[in-house]
Amino acid sequence: MKIAILSRNARLYSTTRLVAAARARGHRVRVLDPLRCYMRIARDRFGLHYGGRELKNFDCVIPRIGASITFYGTAVLRQFEMMGVHTPNSSEAVLRARDKLRSLQILAKCGLDMPATVFGDNPDDTRDLLDMLGPPPHVIKLNEGAQGQGVVLAEKPAASQSVIEAFRGLYANFLVQEFIREANGRDVRCFVVGDEVVAAMQREASPGDFRSNLHRGGTGSKVKLTERERQTALRAAHAMELGIAGVDLLRSERGPLVLEVNASPGLEGIEEVTGVDVAAAVVRHIEDATG
Repeated sequence: MKIAILSRNARLYSTTRLVAAARARGHRVRVLDPLRCYMRIARDRFGLHYGGRELKNFDCVIPRIGASITFYGTAVLRQFEMMGVHTPNSSEAVLRARDKLRSLQILAKCGLDMPATVFGDNPDDTRDLLDMLGPPPHVIKLNEGAQGQGVVLAEKPAASQSVIEAFRGLYANFLVQEFIREANGRDVRCFVVGDEVVAAMQREASPGDFRSNLHRGGTGSKVKLTERERQTALRAAHAMELGIAGVDLLRSERGPLVLEVNASPGLEGIEEVTGVDVAAAVVRHIEDATG
């Protein structure tokens, strides 16, 4: 099988692990910087070039598209799809996952529980918007933020109002969510591949922070999932139509809550913590899907 991996940096841990796992199973692999791909779109043919040469005869493309290049990266992924190349995460699925508001609407429609969330545009409605959510603390986050960036905890009504006004002053889209106190700065990252949660870890925020992202200084540890947590993670990935997903859950008094579904989950932290060869699981899933 000939596999393309869309990644801006061939030396990133996740990219190198996927390359090694695919080659270990006898596949040909090429890492392509999405921003170096360019395309021809016409009624008679979809063309894709890279460095002056045509890209062709690929059986599968694995997207590792960073948030900063979502628009162009998904356009390249869509071009591969139009050329009949299989992908475990479609361009539309990646776009859905990148939009936090859209993701939450889809997950709620599918009956999955999550922190209560409010969203509004007009400054005149801010007070009623916060009343809809309930008393603070409130978690205020940018709609398209990633790795814990653009996430603020406001512990008093005046603080919530101030942060909201600041985000509005930047013309930024944001969500406001209830703070799940009993989570104690911890969440659970479930790595979903197809119909299986292949690995899971608990992430804990660094002292003085409430964000558990490893990129923000959080730490990871092994965790045993309950069956309800496992099924919640699978349902969330399937609702987003993602074959490969990182599903973040909060353990709450009312059960597992879906915090986020990531379309390009990193492999480094979860492989190091769990010892699971996640990259190999991804390659096996692609083999099964392409027959």
